[in-house]
Amino acid sequence: MSGDDDSNGWQLTESDPGVFSELLKTLGVPLIVDDLYSLDSESLASLQPLHALIFLFKWVSTSSDSMSGNYDPEFPGFFAHQVVNNACATLAVLNALGNIPALKSGSQLTQLLEFTNGMDPQTRGLVITSSDWLREAHNSLSPPSAISLDGLGLPKQTEDAYHFVVYLPFMGSLYELDGLKPHAVRHGSYNETGEGWLSRAREVIENRIATYPPGALDFSLLALREDPLPLIQAELAELQAAGKQAEAAGLVVKLESETSKRNRWNFENSLRRHNHVGLVHSLLVALAKAGKLESAKERAKGIMKERVSKAKSKGEVMDES
Repeated sequence: MSGDDDSNGWQLTESDPGVFSELLKTLGVPLIVDDLYSLDSESLASLQPLHALIFLFKWVSTSSDSMSGNYDPEFPGFFAHQVVNNACATLAVLNALGNIPALKSGSQLTQLLEFTNGMDPQTRGLVITSSDWLREAHNSLSPPSAISLDGLGLPKQTEDAYHFVVYLPFMGSLYELDGLKPHAVRHGSYNETGEGWLSRAREVIENRIATYPPGALDFSLLALREDPLPLIQAELAELQAAGKQAEAAGLVVKLESETSKRNRWNFENSLRRHNHVGLVHSLLVALAKAGKLESAKERAKGIMKERVSKAKSKGEVMDES
């Protein structure tokens, strides 16, 4: 869960595949994360091999009676509790990575997983969130905070809290790993044939989404998968060497799509790392010198009022300050 208090230096991160994929790269893991817009068979098949699903949702306190699945206190895999706010994105990633057999990873992550082996979830969570290098990797793609409103006496406003959980297969069963829950949640066994664990995951996630109002956008779904780029490059080189240009044409399109996606991720991540306060200040100064700042401010107020009005008409709450 993400919030302002008790963050211990962990900053908010976006639910964006480029952010997660950059984190995985820093961890030395040959996986990427992609957006998943549908749970239909074709969409899931296009992302294979697929290791886990990361589900982001608006967190609300509910009773354990409404929970699907069953707690598994004896879960033998890797499971860590979330002990500080804002760390849930990285914790969800680690809860997934720690349960992928024979996964290649960088030396720091390997040492961390080995060191926490055998620990209870609470202690493991404390060790993970006390890791300076991991916190720095997590924060590296968080927008810099150069403006502080502390000490201004402004009223604190309650914001919606969002939370990440992981669904993955483990020893023939589908598990939900939620760092805010005391134990891993077992959602039953699955059939190894056909779609395998993804069929069971679809059912569980769709039932969960169905608890939201129709049309709600309070959740998103990400897929943790093998990086397809090395395989595409290897297959393309083999076909081109064999002179099979017609067959290679399809792979060229896939390669261009994957390369374009990564270029977009790199550009967006560079914007996340950049502090734009200087640019904004220069623009305001230029507007003021040109005598256009006051009119720009009034136009902005009008646009904001229109947005607030539309939000209220839909029954949504929007900050008017």
